[in-house]
Amino acid sequence: MGTDLDLAVALLRATPTHENRPEAQLRGWASIALAYGDELAAAPDEDSGVRIVERDGGIRDGEVLLAEYRRATVTLYRDSLARMEKLAARKGWDVTPECLRKAAVAHELAHHRLDIRELNRRLGHTAARLGPFRVRGHVAGADEIVAHRFAHHRSGLGVSPLRLSAALAEGNR
Repeated sequence: MGTDLDLAVALLRATPTHENRPEAQLRGWASIALAYGDELAAAPDEDSGVRIVERDGGIRDGEVLLAEYRRATVTLYRDSLARMEKLAARKGWDVTPECLRKAAVAHELAHHRLDIRELNRRLGHTAARLGPFRVRGHVAGADEIVAHRFAHHRSGLGVSPLRLSAALAEGNR
């Protein structure tokens, strides 16, 4: 697996409801989500008003959570970031603790900045039709692709956050 597009397609394919979708559809959605992440990262920073806190507790049963965004606060999980640093070091990837922290914060800020209705409009997924009326659907996982891409641009990481997430998902400790 090589490119961010390949990794983004794999992320979508691993998301329930997408596992049987055609490759071309997943590639199209992944490409649109990556482009939206590029666009968001190129836009000027806005005052996010987001508070950043750190604590342990990101590693739970079968889950590694690096950071999360809730009510204008980004929580960074030190234990999860340390696990990711070890994983990256074992793989020989250029991941400094500072860049990893920046990426985790940027990823969560992307969720804060992301206009999900705009993303859904761009993706063009139809969930239902009733005569001439169309109900636009949400593409689960597309917002994660946008946030990963945004974080890559904003963090200075030498490795794509999509690649880091894929390595974590493979069960590396």
